[in-house]
Amino acid sequence: MPPRFPLLLSVLVALLPLTPGWLSAGQPEETGSGREKPAAEPPETEWLSDYGEAVAAAQDRGKMLLIHFTAPGGDGPSCRLQEETLSYPAVRERLTRYVCLRICLGATIATRQGDERQETQLIEHKAFDEMLGRPGIAIIDYAHPAAPYYRRVVSKFPITEKLWYTPDKMQVILDLPPGTLTQRTLIYAVRTHPEGPRSTDGDLCPNLVEEAAEHSRHQARIRRQGHHGWDTRFHRITRVLPGGLVASEVCAESWPGERLVEAAIECVRSWRLSSGHWSAVRAEHDVYGYDMKRGSNGVWYATGIFGKRR
Repeated sequence: MPPRFPLLLSVLVALLPLTPGWLSAGQPEETGSGREKPAAEPPETEWLSDYGEAVAAAQDRGKMLLIHFTAPGGDGPSCRLQEETLSYPAVRERLTRYVCLRICLGATIATRQGDERQETQLIEHKAFDEMLGRPGIAIIDYAHPAAPYYRRVVSKFPITEKLWYTPDKMQVILDLPPGTLTQRTLIYAVRTHPEGPRSTDGDLCPNLVEEAAEHSRHQARIRRQGHHGWDTRFHRITRVLPGGLVASEVCAESWPGERLVEAAIECVRSWRLSSGHWSAVRAEHDVYGYDMKRGSNGVWYATGIFGKRR
């Protein structure tokens, strides 16, 4: 088994003219007496029970559709997720930004094969493959019609023996930036690491996201982890970064056969084992991009690319 992270962290410096639009927003000015008003109790979540109705509502309102898959009869984990996590006030407040659907694992939807109409269990549709047929949370993007991930599943968080979602972790899920399934899952793994790395505190840069996706695809294609072609890629990257940033990249790979969420967590754990990589992952950067792709060998290859001022 080859090492699951490279021994060297590539760090290069580029000086370019400042490009408007990538600066982080400043802190708001303080106003008033400084005493905060008590937060109002968030409303109870409106849970729809029909998939077609929920999709139509999400499209009409331009919102993300959150699906809570539950086991038939409401098993322990399903009830616990509702009682301990989804009912938590800070989670309920965030759920107001979503159209919410609660549906049983055995629920079916109508599909067509040629001229024939068939009933298919929703959880068995290939779009929900990383739910592993288990209870949990999935999110479909109906909020960004111009994005390539519009009407696609962008989050899949099954409940397993290893995976549980506390109120804190659910808040991370509900606050993830727009993006693809793999991008959001890796960002989730970074943000939920116990040591609280800050590499996703800056601005998500579309160019860095695409660069991270392309390099992850390259690693998956050749089935080998590494900073392949970084010298060449660096010059392409620096053309879109604000001036005076230091560009850096981290790479990692999962164990063979790991599923998406566990693989993302494993890649972040691998970065933690390398002081050089962890110094980049834990640091705050002006801009960042993350993604991961799976090779034909069943290994997930992850990439993070950052831009930070000297």
